[in-house]
Amino acid sequence: MDKFKYYVLIIVFIVLISSGCNKNDELTDSIFVDAQEQNLDSPTYNFDVWLNDNFREPYNLSFKYRMEDVGSDLYYNLVPASLEKSKQLAQLVKYLWFDVYAEMVDEEFLKKYGPRIIHLIGSPAYSPNSGTMVLGTAEGGIKVTLYSCNNLDYKNPDQMNEFYFKTMHHEFAHILHQTKSYPKDFEQISAGSYSPMGWQYITAADAAKMGFVSPYSASQAREDFVEIIANYLVKSDESWNKTLEMAGEEGSAIINSKLEICSKWLKEKWDIDIVLMRNEIIKRQQNIDDDFFNKEL
Repeated sequence: MDKFKYYVLIIVFIVLISSGCNKNDELTDSIFVDAQEQNLDSPTYNFDVWLNDNFREPYNLSFKYRMEDVGSDLYYNLVPASLEKSKQLAQLVKYLWFDVYAEMVDEEFLKKYGPRIIHLIGSPAYSPNSGTMVLGTAEGGIKVTLYSCNNLDYKNPDQMNEFYFKTMHHEFAHILHQTKSYPKDFEQISAGSYSPMGWQYITAADAAKMGFVSPYSASQAREDFVEIIANYLVKSDESWNKTLEMAGEEGSAIINSKLEICSKWLKEKWDIDIVLMRNEIIKRQQNIDDDFFNKEL
């Protein structure tokens, strides 16, 4: 009797499985598909297509503007980037960074060495312990996170460079020197002046007098190296000369000696002329106005 019940249960189970898998049944959409991305009428659809055509396809780069908790630093209280600011920043990143390297070096350069993820965060990231504001972070040369994107003001080049493009050039320079080491001579110029914690209490003027282009440059040699490159690339002649003026004769001599080492390293290791690249970036910055942005995004 027990054996008979066992066979009956097996038959019932098979019947239920068969009816549940009837090939005539219509399959519904997966719950894991982003319905908004499938909607042609979505305000983000054209933007997603543009990002795919301009970043994912040519550079294998995922440009994330929908803030992802799993990809964010839960140490900070953060908000997403707005759609409008995300569109503007995406077009600026392409024009002022990716297109510059494609023109000044070659089209394959950022395909090979560029980051694989750019993640936009709408709000600033303030450290509750030090009170400092994080402008951006990079993870292993793979991912670059940009904060305070909702404060983007493309009509203010100094603000735009300080918050976004200096950060991007800074983090990308890290990728480059981690691939091909910079000269050890650089570390000797300001040896003994670096302070991994004390830099937070140094003013820009004091940093310049010590031979640093920014207070953060004084944290350690590798940060000093990439800050020289990033600041020189994005700052106008007026802004760069102001730093040298604050530095005085001794400080400016140190900064210029560091710039010379950085320039030589970029040319010899990467065939990048930092002066020509800087001129191209500054020229392009002058083209940014209301008519620059593609209204179809």
